[in-house]
Amino acid sequence: MRNTFCKLLYTMIIGIGLFTAFSGGQMVQAQQRDDKKREAPVVDEKTGKIMNEAIELINTEQYDAARAKLSGLKLDTLSPYERSRVEQMQASIDHTQEKYDSARSHFQAAIAAGGLNEQELKDIQYVICQLYIIEERWKEGISCLEQWFRTVDKPNSAAYYMLAVSYYQIEDYERALAPARKAVELSEKPQESWLQLIVALYMQRNQYTEAIPVLERLITMVPDKKTYWLQLSSIYGEKEDYANALAVMEIPYNGGLLTDDSEYRRLADLLMVIGIPYRAAQVLVKGVELKKVKEDQKLLEKLANCWVAAREYEKAIGPLEKAAQMAGNGDLYVRLGEVYTQSESWDAAAKAFKNAFDKGGLKDPGNANLMLGISLYNQKKTKEALDWFKRASTSEKHKKTANGYIQLITNTQG
Repeated sequence: MRNTFCKLLYTMIIGIGLFTAFSGGQMVQAQQRDDKKREAPVVDEKTGKIMNEAIELINTEQYDAARAKLSGLKLDTLSPYERSRVEQMQASIDHTQEKYDSARSHFQAAIAAGGLNEQELKDIQYVICQLYIIEERWKEGISCLEQWFRTVDKPNSAAYYMLAVSYYQIEDYERALAPARKAVELSEKPQESWLQLIVALYMQRNQYTEAIPVLERLITMVPDKKTYWLQLSSIYGEKEDYANALAVMEIPYNGGLLTDDSEYRRLADLLMVIGIPYRAAQVLVKGVELKKVKEDQKLLEKLANCWVAAREYEKAIGPLEKAAQMAGNGDLYVRLGEVYTQSESWDAAAKAFKNAFDKGGLKDPGNANLMLGISLYNQKKTKEALDWFKRASTSEKHKKTANGYIQLITNTQG
């Protein structure tokens, strides 16, 4: 998740052109606007010619040629204003070529030269902060931004977002939340990633209730993005509000947005928790039919449990038989036998219990002994049944019931 926000932040910085005030023609335009607000600084004719030629080269993306052109100037002979502008152009070239350390050094040199007005100083300091962020030097970026915030009257929303992401990256979620919320507050139309960050921060702090309205806002923005539906459902689940968790999960399901195996299984689980097992089974069957859900042992067992809970015992048999064949021990054959007993299919039940013993590894062999005895007893196979009841009687857990059957058979035979 932290890498995701890092990529989104880098995209934002580049995408909205925060560096453009210091590159090419835009730099000249910005310079001209600033110069109108103050007495126009004097630029040496020869120096001005070289600077303009360098700008033309930058505009045509001839960066090495532009750098070579500027290197012909002797910085120690330039005025503070001229030197600041040259350093800015050098920084622009370095940034374009992703030489961020060098770009930052040139911007700092532009400040040190003393040829910038107050607003230009603030703008360049902001760009220096961005360079730290792009390089993922989070702590330095934080320090830089915090200092910059103290110099400006109305920080922009993007700056707050950068600060929030930086704190998030160093896992200081406590400090990240306030600037993240401020970024959204200041923006008439906050970006999706800004709201995502707030959700992530609330989740890190287990503030599930606070995350709900933010997720609802994201859903309104991008209703076709299933991630937010799933997150909202998950939050309701964490709050043990399973009715709302289910209601939210049903919407992307009905809209055909669910595509993953785990999503179908989660929806089925919620339906089971709410007490709608028949619908849970239908969801799993549909998932298998659409090839969204893998028909493995756990799925088949889950499907069988849904049908059993819905009292659809006949429908439970098929998936339970398949699951029992896949299983590493005989416990699912015991479960299959128990399902057969629900419909009094005693012969099929007895075969299932015997298969359980053949496969072995039973967690509760005493129960299997007892159930096999009951299945045989109901087929009037009392002698064979008595054998299994005697085995079951050695189990502390089942001996009372087993002894009852033993007594019943003994009395009948006597």
